[in-house]
Amino acid sequence: MFDNILVVCVGNICRSPSGEYLFKNLLPNKNIASAGIGALVGKSADKMALEVAKENGVDMSDHIAQQLTSALCREFDLILVMEQGHINAVTNIAPEARGKTMLLSQWLNKQDIPDPYRQSKEAFEHAYELIDASVSEWVKKIG
Repeated sequence: MFDNILVVCVGNICRSPSGEYLFKNLLPNKNIASAGIGALVGKSADKMALEVAKENGVDMSDHIAQQLTSALCREFDLILVMEQGHINAVTNIAPEARGKTMLLSQWLNKQDIPDPYRQSKEAFEHAYELIDASVSEWVKKIG
């Protein structure tokens, strides 16, 4: 089944770390990681993303951003992205990953989860709520 799950966004400092750590809390026996299509490599999670996650009981303080690579894609059974366009971006990096790349919001009307980077706290809270709801739906399917 899906024992190795990779969550992907652009910078790997806002949305994908939130998804990664939500999955880790709910599926502690699975291998969960995150990466960015254009990652801010070596950076910790965005300050506002950390704050919103913490307010929701999720600690992302040890997150370090990493770049999505074809080698990384090969390690995972399921790659979950935030926006429709990210599927193409992943496929450009690792064409063989197309069949295992899906929207995180697959079970929530396949809506894009907007990037809150450099926006208001409300934007971060909105993105976090969508990520949380999406992760919960995936956990029901693969838990």
